[in-house]
Amino acid sequence: MLNLTTPTEFLLLEFSQVYKLQILHFLLFLAMYIVSLAANIFIVIVIIMDHRLHSPMYLFLMNLALMDIGSISVIVPKSMVNSLMNSRLISYSECIAQVFFFLFFETSEYFLLTVMAHDRHVAICNPLQYETVIKKEACIQMVAIVWIVSLLYAILHTSGTFSIRFCSNKVDQFFCEIPKLLKLSCSDLYLVEVGFLAFCGIIIFGCFVFVAATYVWIFTAVLKIPSVHGQKKAIRTCFPHLSVFSLMMSTGLFVYLRPPSNTSSDLELTFAVIYAILPPM
Repeated sequence: MLNLTTPTEFLLLEFSQVYKLQILHFLLFLAMYIVSLAANIFIVIVIIMDHRLHSPMYLFLMNLALMDIGSISVIVPKSMVNSLMNSRLISYSECIAQVFFFLFFETSEYFLLTVMAHDRHVAICNPLQYETVIKKEACIQMVAIVWIVSLLYAILHTSGTFSIRFCSNKVDQFFCEIPKLLKLSCSDLYLVEVGFLAFCGIIIFGCFVFVAATYVWIFTAVLKIPSVHGQKKAIRTCFPHLSVFSLMMSTGLFVYLRPPSNTSSDLELTFAVIYAILPPM
């Protein structure tokens, strides 16, 4: 018989059943967490303290750093504690909170990276119009819209995911992830959440097309810059943004669009670590 009762806790995926390897996982995650946290906090403090950095590009960067602090803090500390305590448990309420806040910070980061692509496009392709197009008031409005839309997105998917009944409490991931939770469903209600995910996937794909087209225009404009020094300077301002966006897209696509499997994959686990932890670093 299927267990249709709502579980009070979930069992997350272990990185290893050997305790010494779990301690190694704890130390690696601790190092990455400290580096990411310290660097992003440093970015926020420097931008706040230095009035010369109170410009649109650095306003976006400061918000991106705050989102990175939030996204990595939602997942890594719990994973470290479980490894240190030789445990797999996460409570039902903790799982809900993890899904909500991870979706909120990851979605806001993705949308903000899309906005930042527009910022880089105007700065490189139309530098004389930059001050009039990318105003401080417009930047604040864009950032506010990103936060609000991401909040609604997180509420929608969290409520949709945890409105279903679960047949099992074993999550094949090292954190509470929606696709893995939907595999535990006992009823067809999970198809509603799948439909929501598909619709939002179309929106995210539209953002990807926008960023890709934007960078085609940017690189076309860079090639027209007469000096090699000017070309390198323009590319340097775009490369960090493009690398983070590409990393999030490629690993996220692998995790969410790969064919479903009843067994957990070490490669899938590795890519989940990459898209959840490396971008904030």
